[in-house]
Amino acid sequence: MQIKWLRRALRNLEQAHNYVFQENPTAAQELIIKIQNAANQLEKYPFMGKNGRIEGTRELIISHSPYILIYRVKEESVEILRILHTSKRYPK
Repeated sequence: MQIKWLRRALRNLEQAHNYVFQENPTAAQELIIKIQNAANQLEKYPFMGKNGRIEGTRELIISHSPYILIYRVKEESVEILRILHTSKRYPK
């Protein structure tokens, strides 16, 4: 399956990087790699995340981080909808 990042998810990724970068540039780069690796796993295993809180979505916890990848499985692709810090309010 093809992975498609929606603009909002890409903005979330950039925001996460920028936030962590202020304190630790190396950790910021490692976080981005973790998130990208998790997203890439969805190519082969699109249902590895749990059912999402919003119908039609799924959630993948990014291990050893406070982030969740929110996505939707389509017929031939996986759409990355959001990257959400667990301390933030869940989107509606």
